[in-house]
Amino acid sequence: MTPNVRDRADRPSRAAPCHDAIPEISWDRAVRLIGGAEEVALACHVTPDGDALGSMLAVGFVLRSMGKRIVASFGDRHFAVPRLLRFLPGQDMLVPPEEFPPVPGLVITFDASTPERLGLLRDNAARAREVIVVDHHPSNESFGTLGLVDSTAAATAMLAEQLVYRLGGRLDRDIATCLYAGLVTDTGSFRYPSTTPAVHQMAARLVATGLRTDEIARELWDRSPFGYLKVLASALERVRLEDGLVWTYVTRVDRAAYGLPYAELEGIIDIVRRTDEAEVAVVLKEDDHGDWQVSTRSKGAVDVGTVCSVLGGGGHHNAAGYTSHDGVVETMARFRRELAKVRRRSSGAV
Repeated sequence: MTPNVRDRADRPSRAAPCHDAIPEISWDRAVRLIGGAEEVALACHVTPDGDALGSMLAVGFVLRSMGKRIVASFGDRHFAVPRLLRFLPGQDMLVPPEEFPPVPGLVITFDASTPERLGLLRDNAARAREVIVVDHHPSNESFGTLGLVDSTAAATAMLAEQLVYRLGGRLDRDIATCLYAGLVTDTGSFRYPSTTPAVHQMAARLVATGLRTDEIARELWDRSPFGYLKVLASALERVRLEDGLVWTYVTRVDRAAYGLPYAELEGIIDIVRRTDEAEVAVVLKEDDHGDWQVSTRSKGAVDVGTVCSVLGGGGHHNAAGYTSHDGVVETMARFRRELAKVRRRSSGAV
């Protein structure tokens, strides 16, 4: 079943959140730009999570039903959909970065707070005539020519759903699967403080299409190769607790011993963050190029989004990240310094 973009009488516009942070004039301009384009290039952030890839594919379904030529991608040097997300429908829309239009007419980005988060597609987007940015990160740098950005939205998927409706589309099982993956990913399966009544209302709309939420949950959280357990054991063996901060790291050598792809490391931070004695959790993950991808979490008292923004990344108050080109020792030293500054400001100290 595909969305019927012509039957606007069936469009559940009242059921969708209004997202007042985005002016109506911006939504209207986005619809006009998309309506006037023959080809639309879609891009999400590198190493995509469920919110980035799910939001992009959901909108891609609607655009394709409108008769648009669709090209969708993300700018990783080793282009591959993370194993945990291979259940998402619509992946026939995806192309590797080298097949992305070099000078696109219209680009829509999803869940990317900065141009750098587009990776290899950054220059393509910079050359585009129009760039619509769909995002919910407070650290968004307002790049592009039109921003559909609402930092109060729990997930970019909430904005993608609104765009689906405004383009005249309706939810079907494929679109809902993509949006639900984004919603549960960025709300921690409805456990994070961002889980509002609007989040549950959206979930109800998506589930009403006939989703198997148990199957989606199993794909996202309840599967891993045996090597993950071995790498996790190494990370937990190294874990350190110091002054309300718990942290550890995973090297390329750790992964290579078990043939474990980098994308399989995402869940380690959720185990480390459980530590009762720590307010902030950090996991350093060495990628295939020798850089350290730093994932951070806070239980609420510390704004790790601010810390990561200073260090070249970004995110949310309770969940953020950045890339470090230094070693473990220097990376953690810089993080501690910036963390101390944020703690002093939050406590009112000079």
